[in-house]
Amino acid sequence: MQEHLQHPVFKTISEVSDLEGVKTFVIGGFVRDLFLERPTTDIDILVIGSGIDIAQKVAARLGKLKVSVFKSFGTAMFKYRKMEIEFVGARKESYNRDSRKPIVEDGTLEDDQNRRDFTINAMAISLNRATYGQLVDPFNGTGDLKQQIIRTPLDPSITFSDDPLRMMRAIRFATQLQFKIYDETFKAISVNKERIRIVSMERVADELNKIMLSDRPSIGFKLMDLTGLLDIIFPEMKAMKGVETIKGQSHKDNFYHTLEVLDQITPNTDDLWLRYAALLHDIAKPLTKRFDPTAGWTFYAHNHVGQKMIPKIFARLKLPLNEKMKFVQKLVYLHMRPIALIEDEVSDSAIRRLLFEAGDDIDDLMTLCEADITSKNRERAERHLRNFKIVRRKLKEIEAKDQVRNFQPPVTGEMIMATFGLSPCQEVGVIKTAIKDAILDGIIHNNYDEAYQFMIQKGQEMGLSIKDPS
Repeated sequence: MQEHLQHPVFKTISEVSDLEGVKTFVIGGFVRDLFLERPTTDIDILVIGSGIDIAQKVAARLGKLKVSVFKSFGTAMFKYRKMEIEFVGARKESYNRDSRKPIVEDGTLEDDQNRRDFTINAMAISLNRATYGQLVDPFNGTGDLKQQIIRTPLDPSITFSDDPLRMMRAIRFATQLQFKIYDETFKAISVNKERIRIVSMERVADELNKIMLSDRPSIGFKLMDLTGLLDIIFPEMKAMKGVETIKGQSHKDNFYHTLEVLDQITPNTDDLWLRYAALLHDIAKPLTKRFDPTAGWTFYAHNHVGQKMIPKIFARLKLPLNEKMKFVQKLVYLHMRPIALIEDEVSDSAIRRLLFEAGDDIDDLMTLCEADITSKNRERAERHLRNFKIVRRKLKEIEAKDQVRNFQPPVTGEMIMATFGLSPCQEVGVIKTAIKDAILDGIIHNNYDEAYQFMIQKGQEMGLSIKDPS
């Protein structure tokens, strides 16, 4: 393994460790990713002794680097050449039933490896000169990497009961690495699923976000469903699962459709919130599902109801209640608009209105809508995608010609009141809306002169008189 430890920080740690007479190891994710040949910028250093002391001495030798010390956790960290290096003393942990915060004692290398979440994260490589590069792998993590298995080092029921967040971590690693969760480990998640309730939602959401940002997030949601965690963490998603049949007519399974949309959008965006829009675009279908004997299954206004559901979902998951949430709401509300356009001949007026409502988020909306095409009818799916290309082209043409994206009508409410001698009233809003609609419908161009003349005409139609300027 020595050829993989050429980064200068490893040599310096080795020298300082030997001078201080302590054993040190690189452990955890760095070692795992070394075998997987995945890039990593985080290095965890295990010290059989004081991690803080060794961190400070290594940092001083590397050039008086700034060290962040966390005494209550016994850890210290510094950055060096785009790498984040964290030092921790070996420890032994025990848990109380009602908390995932461990009682920590000083421990041995064996103690520390025993407390690790999964075998693939428990491998360590010695940094002391006499054993430099030697792998310590007591749980056959290398074997589990080859077999692509997620497995706990010790009894999984105890592992998950002690720290229930590890259940979400197991699913997250299975999703990111596209590994299988070992049968015994998988069963232990199902048995201990209720224990997830003692974990802060912030920590759960952090794992959920990592699942969302993986190459195939559907893996994680299917595993959460199979283990029963989905019912607890994301009941709105669970409610989407299943197919109902009445009089021989069935609707599609909206849970699996949603996961297909989510997987289809991932190659086209790394934006977490656009991915959340894909996850939540049909979230209100269970609430709006109705069977009409003549029309079949309907989900009337599910986009509108879904938009209203999002603040509650974001608040419970401790996701940001700011412009990120509003972005998701906006896309959920508008996600049916482009598909409606391609069903009919695309008019300039409809394109202007879509541009006006979507504003700067129009490209993200189109990306979502294209991912939403999951029809198994290949001809139909290809026709829809071709039509979306036409919509995208027309969006560019209309925007270049009319500049309606995020536009404000060139005649303001204050101008309307001044022209007709009005105080704030309903008539002002009617005229302002009429000007906006005239521009979007292509009746007038988006400029002051035409908008002003239209205002005069509309006011006179409503029986208003122009105020004498004198």
